[in-house]
Amino acid sequence: MNETYAPDSTGLLFIDPYNDFLSEGGKLWPLLKDSIQEHAVLDHLRQIVAAARGAGIRVFVVPHHRAEPTDYSTWKHPTPYQLSSAKLQVFAKGSWGGEWHPDFAPREGDVVIKEHWAQNGFANTDLDQQLKQHGIQRVILVGLIANTCVEATGRFAMELGYHVTLVKDATAAFGPEMMRAAHELNGPTFAHAIVTTSELLSSLQQAVGRH
Repeated sequence: MNETYAPDSTGLLFIDPYNDFLSEGGKLWPLLKDSIQEHAVLDHLRQIVAAARGAGIRVFVVPHHRAEPTDYSTWKHPTPYQLSSAKLQVFAKGSWGGEWHPDFAPREGDVVIKEHWAQNGFANTDLDQQLKQHGIQRVILVGLIANTCVEATGRFAMELGYHVTLVKDATAAFGPEMMRAAHELNGPTFAHAIVTTSELLSSLQQAVGRH
């Protein structure tokens, strides 16, 4: 791996750092627990966020819509996935599950993007505008879920002309076949780099040395 992540043109996109995903007791924790633990996702996320901030790379939090009881009740074309999430009230507004995991709450200088309704963090949000206004050309994607929001956001980032890095052990999915699809089958069709946390941290350390 020989990627260069200049702090002034690189952004870390942290997708959906909610309790319902990442904390024991979260509504989707039982489905993600095995994947999160197998890949040491929480430790890797902590390391990456700390390293990015240490390197002067801005963190962009890319959150999913916080659920409300009337979501999709008048929509013409909600997907089965959306209806299932609405029934569970995943990331319910005003609930513990809809709060940030305590280790990943935004800090001063971070940019919190408008909430996305489906999977693509760019669709109907200000993500592209915020990245452009901050001079970002390269994006590093971490967070949840590998084969849905991470993939959809990364794919569209490529379409918009950004350099895309996926960190395959800083994300999780509902099963190993979904992780394989995200990183071995689909990821290479849009990502410029697919790396481990260790590889990324090495590159970020080099970036600090150069700047």
